Amino acid sequence: MQNHLGGEIARVRVNRSRLHLLRTGQAATNPAAVAFYNYPRSLRRIGTSKAKHQSSVVSPELKLHGRARHFVERPTALVATMLLTKPHASLAVSSSPLPKNGPIANRIAPLAPSASRRRGGLRVAAASVTEAQPSQSATPPAAAADAAAALSRVDVLSEALPFIQRFKGKTVVVKYGGAAMKSPALQASVIRDLVLLSCVGVRPVLVHGGGPEINSWLARVGVEPQFRNGLRVTDAVTMEVVEMVLVGKVNKQLVSLISLSGATAVGLCGKDARLLTARPSPDAASLGFVGEVSRVDPTVLHPIISSGHIPVIATVAADQTGQAYNINADTAAGEIAAAVGAEKLLLLTDVSGILADRDDPGSLVKEVDVAGVRRMVAEGKVGGGMIPKVECCVRAIAQGVRTASIIDGRVPHSLLLELLTDQGTGTMITG
Repeated sequence: MQNHLGGEIARVRVNRSRLHLLRTGQAATNPAAVAFYNYPRSLRRIGTSKAKHQSSVVSPELKLHGRARHFVERPTALVATMLLTKPHASLAVSSSPLPKNGPIANRIAPLAPSASRRRGGLRVAAASVTEAQPSQSATPPAAAADAAAALSRVDVLSEALPFIQRFKGKTVVVKYGGAAMKSPALQASVIRDLVLLSCVGVRPVLVHGGGPEINSWLARVGVEPQFRNGLRVTDAVTMEVVEMVLVGKVNKQLVSLISLSGATAVGLCGKDARLLTARPSPDAASLGFVGEVSRVDPTVLHPIISSGHIPVIATVAADQTGQAYNINADTAAGEIAAAVGAEKLLLLTDVSGILADRDDPGSLVKEVDVAGVRRMVAEGKVGGGMIPKVECCVRAIAQGVRTASIIDGRVPHSLLLELLTDQGTGTMITG
């Protein structure tokens, strides 16, 4: 029976102490009995203590047909036990993966006598083969790719260990809003990040806005959204829509998503248990019912956090008279972070972070201290909606928060990248 083999062939040179795999060209045909030259006994066990190239010997045990009884490849040794009947045969073994429990006749062929010569009493490959080389890996490409991907994931987990240890038991306040709320995929990414952080012992607090959703509902009632210096102008009608959307819709949706992902969340707004007390903004004449945080009661949050739940806070609060105010979510997150003694404040935004040049997306500032960021504001390098974000970070750090980061919420898993990797993402502000 003729057998036509394709691909690389590894010829095997055998002596009494080791077995080498040599890369050659195309295989010979007409498979025959496998035997070794100059071995007088009919049964010989050949092995190696360690393979020189481990990648060339990774296959399961295969049952062979014909005179070769069995052939075993192991990660650190190649062991062959064969019934030898023809003393002058040489061996050629394909370097492509062996089929599990398949006929060995399809994989082994003798070398033609003219293609071999004697060396040290053994028949070896032709003179064109001058040195031993590793055979191609017997591991299928798909399996090798899967193994590499798994190893990469393990490396990521290993890299995260010191960061997990640093933040374990610490409170991290996350402000969530912008594009990360508009995209279902990004929203799922943020929720999974929060749940993962909670599972490894970090204590996340989620403070959310709802700008895109608010704008959508304002359009339904025929109100055009207006902004001034990055803050929403809030008249009475807008305030009613803001409270309805933030407290009644967005907040409960986030609580539900966290619960579905395997953690427990408690939805709150600033009005609940007077968590936040508001006061009118100094610009109330032009901004309407836009407020500032005059007080945070952390005792409302402490039992929730210590019990392993994730507080989810909508930034609607009332003043001493009960008047509702819309509080900027960045500002509220900064004040809450300071009140609960958070280790870190993270603001998810629609930009990559603070830019040294607002017209150059590649000018991202990776890290800056408080003095440096104040200088950038004074020089006009920071403007628009970035101003309240930077100001709340500076205030939080002044009140004891160790670091604050402005990160790109459009990047999947940006929370984990910032907290649990060396590279981080966005801009980190330090004291």
